[in-house]
Amino acid sequence: MTDAVEFDVVVVGAGPTGENVADRVRAAGLSVAVVESELVGGECSYWACMPSKALLRPVIARTDARHTPGLSRAAEAPLDAAAVLAHRDEYTSHWKDDGQVTWLDSTGARLYRGRGSLHGPKKVVVDGPEGEHHILTARHAVAVCTGSRAVLPEVPGLRGARAWTSREATSARTVPARLAVVGGGVVGVEMATAWQGLGSQVTLVVRGEGLLPRMEPFVGEQIADTLTESGTRVLLNTEVTAVERTDGHGPVTLVLDNGERIEADELLYATGRAPRTEGIGLETVGLEPGSWLRVDDSCRVEGSDWLYGVGDVNHRALLTHQGKYQARIAAAAITARAQGVPLLETDPWGAHTATADRAAVPQVIFTNPEAAAVGLSLAEAESTGRRVRAVDYDLASVAGAGLYTDGYRGRARMIVDLDREVLLGATFIGPGVGELLHSATVAVVGEVPIERLWHAVPAYPTISEVWLRLLETYRG
Repeated sequence: MTDAVEFDVVVVGAGPTGENVADRVRAAGLSVAVVESELVGGECSYWACMPSKALLRPVIARTDARHTPGLSRAAEAPLDAAAVLAHRDEYTSHWKDDGQVTWLDSTGARLYRGRGSLHGPKKVVVDGPEGEHHILTARHAVAVCTGSRAVLPEVPGLRGARAWTSREATSARTVPARLAVVGGGVVGVEMATAWQGLGSQVTLVVRGEGLLPRMEPFVGEQIADTLTESGTRVLLNTEVTAVERTDGHGPVTLVLDNGERIEADELLYATGRAPRTEGIGLETVGLEPGSWLRVDDSCRVEGSDWLYGVGDVNHRALLTHQGKYQARIAAAAITARAQGVPLLETDPWGAHTATADRAAVPQVIFTNPEAAAVGLSLAEAESTGRRVRAVDYDLASVAGAGLYTDGYRGRARMIVDLDREVLLGATFIGPGVGELLHSATVAVVGEVPIERLWHAVPAYPTISEVWLRLLETYRG
């Protein structure tokens, strides 16, 4: 069966980014088709944010309980791994997307199941799962929201070793007795935390000098310490030179550059991501298949007046919340252009311009302990040539932290632009610090003057009192 249909907007990819583009342009009165080859809801719902945090939450809660008077003895028992995995399954809707399809239908968007690819300007061809062939034409815009995928490096033996990527790590049905994790980024440290807490003996192998290299150095140092204390073996400055696994079954062996051999029951590689832009017809519009899409601040692909690259595919900030932010920006821009409205003349809120996906990106790492950061690190700020100062404070000295858990360990840092006296960034590490992050984000994005922050009084006794202590330290 072949049909040809015209819409105002065609969205390729029904993850959180694509869903938000579709929802916003529909709310503005435009017709929209959404194309999805897998599950509506995308990576975040089924193989990333939701399942990983469902696995991590019991691990972190037990750790907090172990350091809470009256609960510590009760929290010594091992986690009920089967119950945790069942809870994870509930949060992924058992890898069924019925609920999200119902929501998408409620917006008035039309869903097309199948592989979508560009066939020249403003045209998307969809090959459905049962041989259907749909030709979709966009009157105004096509938004590519296909996200990113895990990539495996060229290590001898790795291709046939049936290694886990982030997908297998968040959807595994049983707890491996021994798990080797390669990579010290977010996926590596979060999954090491989760599976160690669920009963695996974890070895974490990292090529670099520390964990989470894009954050302040003290973050990776404290997380490495707590992983080690929990029983994880952390190997820094270590390279995997070969992987051995017979016919892809049984134990897997990692050969390290120092000659050591590590045997595990499963192997997770978490060493990088690539855009899902191969096989979607980029070559038909003069772009390179498999490439990141270069976009302007409205997420429109450079050199085009109709093609948008939104979310991970543009490589600006590979985070779900940033993809959804970009979706709001792109949808507003698409709508304005469709209505013939000049963007800059009708945009007092900056709603058509993505400004918070470079120097003001918030992120929480859900490890033990949590880490949270927004804006620039000290090294990044110094590299811009600004006069800056890092202000540090021991979170354990804040009354609310001491009440949160016994033996609280943590640290806070804010980066101050000395010429303008505004914050360029903030970083926190310690139990529960993820909930500190939005206040920091508001201060950074809003460029709130330090003199005004002094009058933002934190409630007592909360961990948020660290804001007062940071400002006192800055003022001396």
